Amino acid sequence: MGKRLLLVLLTFSVLAVAGFAAPLLRATAAERTQQLVLARNADLDRFAGLADRAFGTGDATVLRAEARRYTDLYGEPLVVVDASRAPVVETGGVRASDVAGSIDKALRNEPAGSVPWLRPWSRDDLVRYRPVGDGTRVTGAVVLEASVRQATADIAAHWALIGAGALTALVVCGLLALVLARWVLRPLADLGAGVRAISAGSRRSRVPVDAGPPELREVAASFNRMSEAVAEADERQRQLVADASHQLRNPMAALRLRVDALERRITPDGERTYRSAVGEVDRLEALLDRLLALANADRAAVSGEPGDVAAAVADRVRAWRPAAEAAGLSLPDPEIPPARVALSAEELAQVLDVLLDNAVKYAPGASVEIGWDGRTLSVADTGPGLPEEEISLAAQRFWRADQHRGSRGSGLGLAIAGQLLAAHGGALRLARTAPHGLTAHLDLPEVR
Repeated sequence: MGKRLLLVLLTFSVLAVAGFAAPLLRATAAERTQQLVLARNADLDRFAGLADRAFGTGDATVLRAEARRYTDLYGEPLVVVDASRAPVVETGGVRASDVAGSIDKALRNEPAGSVPWLRPWSRDDLVRYRPVGDGTRVTGAVVLEASVRQATADIAAHWALIGAGALTALVVCGLLALVLARWVLRPLADLGAGVRAISAGSRRSRVPVDAGPPELREVAASFNRMSEAVAEADERQRQLVADASHQLRNPMAALRLRVDALERRITPDGERTYRSAVGEVDRLEALLDRLLALANADRAAVSGEPGDVAAAVADRVRAWRPAAEAAGLSLPDPEIPPARVALSAEELAQVLDVLLDNAVKYAPGASVEIGWDGRTLSVADTGPGLPEEEISLAAQRFWRADQHRGSRGSGLGLAIAGQLLAAHGGALRLARTAPHGLTAHLDLPEVR
């Protein structure tokens, strides 16, 4: 949008400057052309008067002297003929035969007509003529070849000044357009950054409200109010989840005690029902633990020392190897160099526990490879994986794949892992493993 706005403003500036410069160029050229024509017309009138007197007296001495002096001074040829086309004056190497057309027009008393305005690149001499006589009787003709070199040089100089002024105006307009575009677009860029921050998981994202036009300032203020309202609503939701999890622990503990106390009184016929009830109690307790973990992950990043990726991975691989071996899962020790990230050791362990637990539960008999490229930690398994259309849903809360709905689990593990990463500015990305399986990419933010 910034480039388009700048293009529009610069195009308008170019058109505006051109609209002022073009008439000035034309006016300058036309004025200098008119000056040249008027000056040469005055010279022609003078020589026509001298020629008229010379024809009347029969003495052309003064006429020839003035013509030679004029040509010597200005370098412009002059030709004077009488009514019979006989040359009286020929200077500058031009003969009457060279300008016969102009002589014929002058003897017919035809007007010389207008002259197109000169340009800096004009090179042809300007030929002007004047009949000699009293207006009713033509007694001769005067033809003058006027040089346009000085006139075109003057026009070029004026055009250069106008061009420099236009270029300066364009530069000023360009700078003003740039300042205006930044003034208008900076609030929009701030709003875009605020929206992206909220999309990335930031709970409170504020943008400056003192930049840009009043309309955009009002939009920025509205965005801040919306961000605060969303953050407050989200905080109340998290608080509700946390409070509910805490409050349910007491009746859950009491239910556990009563169910455990019934074990000695269960008859063989009720053993199956009792074990099923115990399993549901276990499932409820695990669900409460996950809900509380999700509320804590949503609330904020855990404050603590930055964690070391290599140490955290080595620790969790050792912890999960017995469970992996029991499930027939290959879990080799990865070679990861020491690297410190913004997540604490506890948070790294929690995220890795989620991913390794999923691998043990949903990819038995497969293998798990853990890799590190300096910023992203990847956990890839060669299990059945997920269909492409379900990968984007896997990190949603309480979501379970169709083939795993009957298995144990709450559907909150990946949501918790993703929220922990987002709290530090990281991200969880899931992708298929070729030829089959699932890969979790953990974008771990660096220590600031």
